[in-house]
Amino acid sequence: MIDIIPSLPVAYEVLPDRLHERLTTAAEREGLLDVAYRTLDTPVGSLLLAATPQGLVKVAFDRQDHEAVLADLASAISPRILRAPARLDLVVRQLDEYFTGGRRAFDVPLDFRLARGFRLSVLEHLPEIAYGHTESYAQVATAAGSPKAVRAVGTACALNPLPVVVPCHRVVRSDGSYGQYAGGEEAKRTLLTMEAA
Repeated sequence: MIDIIPSLPVAYEVLPDRLHERLTTAAEREGLLDVAYRTLDTPVGSLLLAATPQGLVKVAFDRQDHEAVLADLASAISPRILRAPARLDLVVRQLDEYFTGGRRAFDVPLDFRLARGFRLSVLEHLPEIAYGHTESYAQVATAAGSPKAVRAVGTACALNPLPVVVPCHRVVRSDGSYGQYAGGEEAKRTLLTMEAA
């Protein structure tokens, strides 16, 4: 990120943004941008959104340390990461619609490369849990094909690389209590309360 020196005239303050935009456009055009990212302020805090050319690959809450998440993405996917909001315009539009009550399901390309095996089976099931409804960890384990893998469902939800969009917040304990959530219990409560309204 380029810092602006406060004493410079306004014309110079715009220059870094234009340079960044040109760099982003050139990197995208040349196929050199493996991971584009941006942040979005939401009712559950700032979300980091990251996408590959295949689709949305990561959603992270502020409490997960966005800088650390970007470093992890550089290791797991590619170091060719750049703040490039345009690639995420559709995701942002749908998240805005979701948080204002105008959307109940997401229709954006997803890149599940950060999940494998049973975890991936769990994540593929989560969008089937209807808006405003919940399922227990045991119900999700059964739906994912391993009824005894209740703890593994908890791990899959905790490590979900796409929270909110792939709704692991709709998975609760058998007694109806919230359980753990990457965004924290308050974020989970906010999402479930919003969907129940």
